[in-house]
Amino acid sequence: MKKSLLSVFILLGLSPWAYAESLLDIYHQAREKDPQLQETLAQRNVAFEKINEADAAKLPQIGLDANANYLKSNNDDAYTARTTGAGITLTQALFRQSVWMNSDITSKQAMASDVALNLEKQGLMLRTAQAYFSVLAAQDSLEYATTNEKALQRQLDETQQRFDVGMTAITDVQEAKAVHDLAVADTINAQNALSNSYEALRQLTGTEHRYLDVLNIERFSPTPMTQSAEQWLKQAQDHSLALNQLRIAKDVAKQQIDLAKAGHLPTLDLKLGANSDYTDYEKNTASREDGTVNEGTIGLQFNLPLYSGGATQSQVKQAQFNYVAASESLEKTYRSMQADLYKNYNNVFASIGTIKAYQQSVISADSALTATQAGYQVGTRTIVDVLNSTTKLYFAKQKLSDARYNYILNTLQLKQTAGTLSEQDLLDINNGLMTKK
Repeated sequence: MKKSLLSVFILLGLSPWAYAESLLDIYHQAREKDPQLQETLAQRNVAFEKINEADAAKLPQIGLDANANYLKSNNDDAYTARTTGAGITLTQALFRQSVWMNSDITSKQAMASDVALNLEKQGLMLRTAQAYFSVLAAQDSLEYATTNEKALQRQLDETQQRFDVGMTAITDVQEAKAVHDLAVADTINAQNALSNSYEALRQLTGTEHRYLDVLNIERFSPTPMTQSAEQWLKQAQDHSLALNQLRIAKDVAKQQIDLAKAGHLPTLDLKLGANSDYTDYEKNTASREDGTVNEGTIGLQFNLPLYSGGATQSQVKQAQFNYVAASESLEKTYRSMQADLYKNYNNVFASIGTIKAYQQSVISADSALTATQAGYQVGTRTIVDVLNSTTKLYFAKQKLSDARYNYILNTLQLKQTAGTLSEQDLLDINNGLMTKK
């Protein structure tokens, strides 16, 4: 469908960029097709279905049985008979502490799977943005590498012409050629990096995405940090999905200790039954006649475990160790989250500063190149100076481009760590994109 539409644009003489996709377009496709998210969704559905399985143990258990037998006696009072019968039984748990505990535990595990799904959704938002802006960064790298290569090619051609008329030495030509050859290698590497970035983006949706909306650098402006790192940490303590998931896991581990201890408790069941048996004797006698016997039973079944070989005590100890493990896992994750949050906060803060620095660097490098070219024309600067200035200009432009994308991604990573990342954040970024002209 996309290829056919693209063909229509080409036939109409329109730029393929008119069919460019935005960040939200890619995210919406990934939300439906990303295998990692779909796997987590399926696991979440399994967890909620287990609630029905656990609750089923609270409900009556009804069974139907049937039998057919042939009996032959060889004693003095020999006889043969055929019997058939059917019965129905109903068992209702009246007191089974483990059943009610397991139902509650299963519900909490389903809650944890719901949190895991939301965490994966946040992860998909970040992965989509990373893959998207990796493509844009690779496109910029290729553009700057190609432009730099062309500029160095012009310098090489000009130097060759000056050498041909005796205005410069052969060493200048060799210097220009060496720098140009390096630029060609940079272009090849940039093209390869772009191809790889396309593949990384394709993994999210299973579809190629060659034409993407680009960052509107005229409107782009990093937002100053208004919250301290401690304020961000407080948000993370309250909203971090990773922490919430492990808090639930810790609660479940604590309940599983009580569940294991319930193995010592008695159980009480209500049992109802109805049976009908028909006997067909080969020869009827005074004491044996064909007939049907109907029976009904009602009763209570009480069971008290006295000794299970130490299995219950072992299960209790295992549950206690699992609780310790869950507690330590929560603490480990909290410390990791805290470190990540401060790191991401510092990265955002540094990104803002580097953007300003690289903006000035581009201005300075452009002015330096202009001055160096003028000096070369009058003989006060060498071709090496011109080549170095040219390379420095495009290097500064590349660094500025990377700094913008790093700021966007660092901001998203900070919000994900704090647990506040949402689709609105992607929408805000999407509003800062534009179709490439």
